[in-house]
Order: sequence, then C-alpha cells, then structure tokens
Amino acid sequence: MTMLLKSTTRHIRIYTAEIKNNELVPSEQVLTLDVDPDNELNWGEDALQMVYQKFDELVESYDGEDLTEYHLRRIGSDLEHYVRSLLQNGRVSYNLNSRVHNYSMGLPQVS
Repeated sequence: MTMLLKSTTRHIRIYTAEIKNNELVPSEQVLTLDVDPDNELNWGEDALQMVYQKFDELVESYDGEDLTEYHLRRIGSDLEHYVRSLLQNGRVSYNLNSRVHNYSMGLPQVS
C-alpha cells in the first residue's frame, strides 16, 4: 500500500497523489501541486506557469533520489520562497477580496 506524503506551506501544497473523482489517491509516480488553495493572491496565467516551471525544476533536481517527506518539504519551502519573490517583484498581488487576510509575506503595496 502506498503512503500519502505531503508538504503544506501557506501558499503551496504538494501531495504524492493523483486526483481521481475529486479524491487524492496516493501514488509513487505522481506529485500533485496545489498553488494558493485559499486564493490569498491574484494570479496571472504567466505567474502561475512560472510556479509550475519552478516546481518541475525542483522535482528534477531530486531525480534518482528516493522521494522522502524531507525532500518534499524542501521543494514546498523553496516554492513558498519563490512565491514570496513573485509577490515582492509585483508578478502577483494580494487578493484584497479574499476571505483570509494574512499578510505573511509582507504588507500589501499600495500605489
């Protein structure tokens, strides 16, 4: 039986699972990435694709190694820092209409 591993940060969730019928099914072959599940940020398609590309690069950097909870958490943490850099560079912004207002990456910039 395959065990579900996960990494959860404020804006990044990674699971060793695939989605079938809206359920997470543990998998040794598939990683599922959930970006900003609480919709705290405003995303353009280009910024979202940048996160997916960074995710692919980070996963590739562990090629040949066992997928452990430690590695998954490192990838999640690195992606969370990457999201912070996108916010600081203005590629994404806080969603001020979000039900959650947690400015964990710094106060919103108002021009």
